[in-house]
Amino acid sequence: MDLPACTEKIRQKLGQNSSLNATLKFDCGDDGVIFVDALANPHFVNNQNAEASCTVSLTLSDLVDLLAGQLNPVSGFMSGKLKLAGDMSIAMRLQKVV
Repeated sequence: MDLPACTEKIRQKLGQNSSLNATLKFDCGDDGVIFVDALANPHFVNNQNAEASCTVSLTLSDLVDLLAGQLNPVSGFMSGKLKLAGDMSIAMRLQKVV
């Protein structure tokens, strides 16, 4: 799965009105970013590198595993596969969505 496919998968999982209620960025380094604005109604998800309340840094491969349910967010964080910057409570709410 490439970055556009991951972007679409996140868009589908969030739907139009999730409980995330924040801005979030998945930073996959050289592979690009996925920005989520769940404050807007309806939500929007794109690949612009914008400021977010929480940034999750990970490889594209780990993002694919996360979206497929093969990587648990908590164990990914504990093992260092996911790095968080900003408001960690947003990342905790993300578990319900992803």
